[in-house]
Amino acid sequence: MTGLHDTQRTYHKDLINPEGTKTMLLYENLARERMREAEQNAAEQRLVRRLNSAKRWQRLSKWAARRAKRAEDLL
Repeated sequence: MTGLHDTQRTYHKDLINPEGTKTMLLYENLARERMREAEQNAAEQRLVRRLNSAKRWQRLSKWAARRAKRAEDLL
């Protein structure tokens, strides 16, 4: 066999126990995926907080408008 074919062979032990850069790439990909998931969760939580805040300010605004209307009616 030529040297070209020898370098293309995949040995069974390499599939079971990857060494070096293969393992590193696997862990890097897993870490990147975890970071993406964490960023997505953080974005969803920010959206929920913004919606809750908007609802809270809307309720406060309605309450203040009712109070102002009552005060105006007393004058």
